[in-house]
Amino acid sequence: MTTLTLKIPELMAAELAAKAKRLSTSKSEVARTALDKYLHESSDGGGQSAYDVAMALGVIGCVKDGPADLATNKKYMEGFGRDKSSSC
Repeated sequence: MTTLTLKIPELMAAELAAKAKRLSTSKSEVARTALDKYLHESSDGGGQSAYDVAMALGVIGCVKDGPADLATNKKYMEGFGRDKSSSC
């Protein structure tokens, strides 16, 4: 195993020590785990897409009595986002 030395802010050092204590492991193991996770996340941000989040929340398909073409018919978007008091 190779040794890596780096400087971190005091607050981060304290958080690292606290996390290691909570997990009953070494600070090095916590840092290795975090670095491994960072290095192996996808290059597109590593997070979930908006679709993934919406599916997890159960909000996709939650309109029960809406029109069948709600997502595709442009007439439902007429005036959307316009200020009602505006004369546009």
